[in-house]
Amino acid sequence: MLHEADTGVKAADPAARLLLQFLAWVAARPRSYGETMDAWRTSCPRISVWEDAIWDGLVQLDGDGARAQREARVALTVAGRDHLARAGAVAAPARNA
Repeated sequence: MLHEADTGVKAADPAARLLLQFLAWVAARPRSYGETMDAWRTSCPRISVWEDAIWDGLVQLDGDGARAQREARVALTVAGRDHLARAGAVAAPARNA
């Protein structure tokens, strides 16, 4: 478990903690867009983990245009890996698509 002293994330900031949890989840093993949406999609406008990660450049979709979007791979960007490292979490090594 990550603690405030390890992450620099304030205990009162659940959105930041949720973002770290999402990034660690993506880093744990290859994830498809479909799997990611099934696990992390929400209709709550206050919980925008996927959108925040995309807008902040922490994750990206890897895959060619011929594959269905649902099958595209979700991957951490360099910025996403750095964000996890600063939080004290370990990201899996980068994989080629």
